[in-house]
Amino acid sequence: MADPYETHERPDCMKPFYSTFRFCLSCALILSAAATMSMLTSFGNKASAQEEDRTFREFPVVKLRSLDKITARTMTFEARVGSTVKFGPLFIRIRACRKTDPIDKPEAAAFLQIWEITPEEKAEWVYSGWMFSSSPALSPMDHVIYDVWVLDCQTDQAEHKKDDELKEGEIPVTPDKADEPNGAASSQNGSEEEEASENGDN
Repeated sequence: MADPYETHERPDCMKPFYSTFRFCLSCALILSAAATMSMLTSFGNKASAQEEDRTFREFPVVKLRSLDKITARTMTFEARVGSTVKFGPLFIRIRACRKTDPIDKPEAAAFLQIWEITPEEKAEWVYSGWMFSSSPALSPMDHVIYDVWVLDCQTDQAEHKKDDELKEGEIPVTPDKADEPNGAASSQNGSEEEEASENGDN
């Protein structure tokens, strides 16, 4: 591509002017790009700091949705922390539910332990860890037929949802704690230690 400044003949007296103009234009473009990058970096750091400063509060009830990928059947559960619900062969135990303050970016997170009862009546782990309402892909549950994700944390259950929870005798068998997926058990232990510490302080 031809240089637009070289496409026509210029008087010799004007050559220094054009050279200076092109130099200044190049400097202006570089400074503009640097300023833009600085602004974007500053914005990113500020957003990251805001994410880290978010405060999560404990809630007693979690709202979940489950999906059967084959039949497209869905169910919505409202269950208290510590209880267990059932969807097909899956058993879902809620260990914790936390939600950000209203002034922060909306986010709900729940610690779930999910296992499946096989046709041989054996309990096998499917998932154990934190799930986030805004980013379910961060904690994907690896199951070919079923999926579960967090919708919200709540202060109470709807009246017609109180029957979602299983009674103790309705849970036939639970999987071996030693076989729980790596990292999830330690994460939950940390959560329990925090709660124990808070109770001790009180």
